[in-house]
Amino acid sequence: MNPLLEKLQPYPFERLRGLLAGAQPPREFSALNLSIGEPKHATPALVREALVEHLDGLASYPATAGSPALREAIAAWLRRRYALDAIDPDTEVLPVNGSREALFSFAQAVLDPAADARVVCPNPFYQIYEGAALLAGAQPHFVEQSPQNGFRCDWASVPESVWQRTRLLYACSPANPTGSVMPLEDWQRLFELSDRHGFVIAADECYSEIHFDDGAPPLGALEAAQRLGRRDWRRLVVFSSLSKRSNVPGLRSGFAAGDAAILARFLRYRTYHGCAMSPPVQAASIAAWSDETHVANNRAQYRAKFDAVTPTVARVLETARPQAGFYLWARVPDGDDEAFCRGLFAQYNVLVLPGSYLARASDGRNPGRGFVRIALVDTLERCVEAAGRIERFLSQ
Repeated sequence: MNPLLEKLQPYPFERLRGLLAGAQPPREFSALNLSIGEPKHATPALVREALVEHLDGLASYPATAGSPALREAIAAWLRRRYALDAIDPDTEVLPVNGSREALFSFAQAVLDPAADARVVCPNPFYQIYEGAALLAGAQPHFVEQSPQNGFRCDWASVPESVWQRTRLLYACSPANPTGSVMPLEDWQRLFELSDRHGFVIAADECYSEIHFDDGAPPLGALEAAQRLGRRDWRRLVVFSSLSKRSNVPGLRSGFAAGDAAILARFLRYRTYHGCAMSPPVQAASIAAWSDETHVANNRAQYRAKFDAVTPTVARVLETARPQAGFYLWARVPDGDDEAFCRGLFAQYNVLVLPGSYLARASDGRNPGRGFVRIALVDTLERCVEAAGRIERFLSQ
């Protein structure tokens, strides 16, 4: 077996199951699970219909690069969403089976395991970044996000000796779990560092379409690059997905877009990897990327939930509505996020996720400790009920 597998830590939800083992919540409370970021809104009818109408495509082997129609649908969406002057669907867009799969495999294609490489990523973070780095033979370096700086990554804290070894950087904007959005000046700093040290930037933007001001959607990495005159997307690849945007986590559909030279090599890797998207899923994806009505409706549902839930939770926990995404990132009163989660489950049958499970200790400090992540993915009524139980739990 690959000895690097021993470096992988248990996934947060495996740790949560261990934390709750033996706890028996009262039977009078129905189970409310706000621990996992799995969209619960209805799948759009246009996606379902396109999937069914193209089932004959199961009789054909799909191309790893996807169909020209799918690549064009994605490129057209990128041009509309980020006001891009141009993006080439043939060389600068690559369909993938969800952003998670692509974010992981990208590191395997980019990193040289013999180079003593570093992979820089935010902390707290999406655990795929860490696993991808470790299984590629690299060492992750974590950059803290703290409330003191609005949960922006403190890129200035990274030592020059780390930057010199950095070959890949994962950026997540809007961030999971904090919901912060990187401003243009942060992107400018990363691009300058990338130019100086030659590392690749992998920009995870799967929460980009869940925001609260339709007139000011989150800034994207390609958009930032264009504003800064970097129209060749050098050393930049963006990853996005339909899972959150279109409520189709089971479709496993997304894309990578950016630097054509990097994507050409990534495509070669994927050809061997055997991860081509099936034709019916491609057809459903074209329908989803080509429609914005269901996306606006999706945002409206999340907006209503945050409007209803945030004031209740904020009465007993330090929290606020994020810039984007569907999580509340809340500080617990006594700093013990594990005890809070176990107590809330044992007494009120509500599941939330300890923030310490989404971060790693760096310089003796885990920046997720003392926080919990609350995923507002269920119905408005169930989210409101969960918020009420959290308030009662803390008011005892």
